[in-house]
Amino acid sequence: MLLSASLCLAFAQDILLRIARCYLVGDPVPVLVPAGMVLEGSSEALCPPPTLELRPSCNKTVASSPTLGSSSQHHDSLFPGDKEPVKYGELIVLGYNGSLTNGDKGRRRSRLALYKRPKANGVKPDVIHNISTPLVSKALSNKSQHSISYTLSRSHSVIVEYTHDTNTDMFQIGRSTESMIDFVVTDTSPSGSGASEGQSAQSTISRYACRIICERSPPYTTRIYAAGFDSSKNIFLGERAAKWRTSDGLMDGLTTNGVLVMHPAGELSAEPVPGVWREISVCGNVYALRETRSAQHRGRLVENESNTLQDGSLIDLCGATLLWRTPAGLRRTPTLKQLESLRQELNAARPQCPVGFNTLAFPSLAQREIVDKKQPWVYVNCGHVHGYHNWGFRKEKAGGGGAGNERECPMCRRVGPYVPLWLGCEGGLYLDAGQPPTHAFCPCGHVCSEKTARGWAQIPLPHGTHAFHAACPFCGAWLTGQLGYVKLIFQGPVD
Repeated sequence: MLLSASLCLAFAQDILLRIARCYLVGDPVPVLVPAGMVLEGSSEALCPPPTLELRPSCNKTVASSPTLGSSSQHHDSLFPGDKEPVKYGELIVLGYNGSLTNGDKGRRRSRLALYKRPKANGVKPDVIHNISTPLVSKALSNKSQHSISYTLSRSHSVIVEYTHDTNTDMFQIGRSTESMIDFVVTDTSPSGSGASEGQSAQSTISRYACRIICERSPPYTTRIYAAGFDSSKNIFLGERAAKWRTSDGLMDGLTTNGVLVMHPAGELSAEPVPGVWREISVCGNVYALRETRSAQHRGRLVENESNTLQDGSLIDLCGATLLWRTPAGLRRTPTLKQLESLRQELNAARPQCPVGFNTLAFPSLAQREIVDKKQPWVYVNCGHVHGYHNWGFRKEKAGGGGAGNERECPMCRRVGPYVPLWLGCEGGLYLDAGQPPTHAFCPCGHVCSEKTARGWAQIPLPHGTHAFHAACPFCGAWLTGQLGYVKLIFQGPVD
């Protein structure tokens, strides 16, 4: 007891001496509390003290986050309760206006969304073998191994083995209906009829046209490569195919008819400006176009461009052209419900034929290629909208090329094609959302917003071996006239 009292007295004297010293030198008086005690209302009461220096200050909130090395974790493991799958983007085939002629069926469709796979199936280059050409078939006998074979001569070949890549997903596109093809594409002819489901015997689209590789981690970068792996997981570039050794000693090559890509010069949702068509190699390098589509000599290497797809990138497979839209880009396009609402607004305005005074109405989006009796028609050279009539033919003014399709507009006397109007139903082809459909492509009559019409009329699409033409994205018809589109002039109700 006496010892405890003496200790307390000594402690009190020490405190008094410290306080007196602080008063003498002008320092603030310290507040001394026993260890483990927290004063009510202090910052320590609101924020616990640092633990192993992970939180240097109680005024900063440090959220738990994965380390730099764990950035490749899958979306599913980071968000186990998130049921919505990750969408990489969508591929839309130009010329079909929302669906194939006989309907979308399985892997053969006009539009395909690429989602993150439950398990990664991507591949990446691993080992290079230089072998004798006669031994190629034996070297490729392992069907569980992806590989690319470059035949340099009758006696020499190079085989590049690929290994599994846990960080990427692979999607293959081509004309083949085999199971390894994720998106079956056939030749598209003007008016969207496609070589269609009948598989043209002289199709120019490769059976294994290209492959798309998507990174499974944000920002989900998507890249395109020429050629796809066949049922034996091989890609063969024969002796006549364009191929070469790169500066670093690796191999690269081009497919017979090539895979062309054009990236937009800027954002597609902004004022659209077309880019430059390039060719993509088997290894994903970018080259200038060959003199002709199937020439054996490659174009020059374009080092400052990449095979990374962006919103609005166009992919041409020599027979069909695909548009790549990212999830962000698709959010700026109209949905089918919004397009239906715009159609109803057009019909609610009760447009009338300026000659027959009958009310016109756009048919439902589901009704295609069957002209309705109330459907509006347009003189594409002037834009005046009428109901259907079977008079006004001016064959003598058609210049011999109209084949009886030339009509004289009763409003302005201009002679030109007279066609029914169809609303563009494929929302992914629009360059804006919510804008009224006020313009039509010439000469097909597909109706869309002004920005969409103006944008697509500026884009030259590949045709044949080395020709380019602007075309309607909804049906594939080549655009005609000075602009390729016309502003529609409706007659309102007289009452």
